[in-house]
Amino acid sequence: MKIILASKSPRRKELLDLLKVKYEIKVSNAEETLEKGLKPEEQAKKLAYIKAKTVFDETEGDRIIIGSDTMVVKDGKIYGKPKDKEDALKILKELNGQKHEVITGLAILVQKGNKYQEHITYDKTQVKIKDMSEKEIINWIDTGEAYDKAGAYAIQGEFSIFIEKIDGNYSTVVGLPIHKVYDILKGIEK
Repeated sequence: MKIILASKSPRRKELLDLLKVKYEIKVSNAEETLEKGLKPEEQAKKLAYIKAKTVFDETEGDRIIIGSDTMVVKDGKIYGKPKDKEDALKILKELNGQKHEVITGLAILVQKGNKYQEHITYDKTQVKIKDMSEKEIINWIDTGEAYDKAGAYAIQGEFSIFIEKIDGNYSTVVGLPIHKVYDILKGIEK
């Protein structure tokens, strides 16, 4: 059965590569807007589903579509990708020296013959960023790496020197809870 990753993220691709399965990539151009009143976990699941469903609707035949969405949350406030340098600086100052959660929603949609399944879930990991000086924050932002990442940082790159502790699954913070993807794919009749 064809597996399609509904993401352009190189980090999600690297994680899916760990499963040693053949897949293709089809970028979802779904609108990523938050819905008022939803908890962050529900927001992440909803956005992951919208991404997967958009690609599902653009494809046909027996297939497995994997969609994911990651958000950084502190005290109920959701931090998305920064709009510009000023926004990245504001986000990182608010996360500086603090614990926060990274929530990654996961949607796996399966069509096999006339049977359709939806597997929609999320995973949550707590992250603590060390105290950073303003110069360190600005130096990080100036690498250009802050802009396409929720919370303006990436745990797997140069920013890892500022990660003091994580409590939960590392791949969830990177952007694809690969342990959950594995369990769902394992349970799908091929």
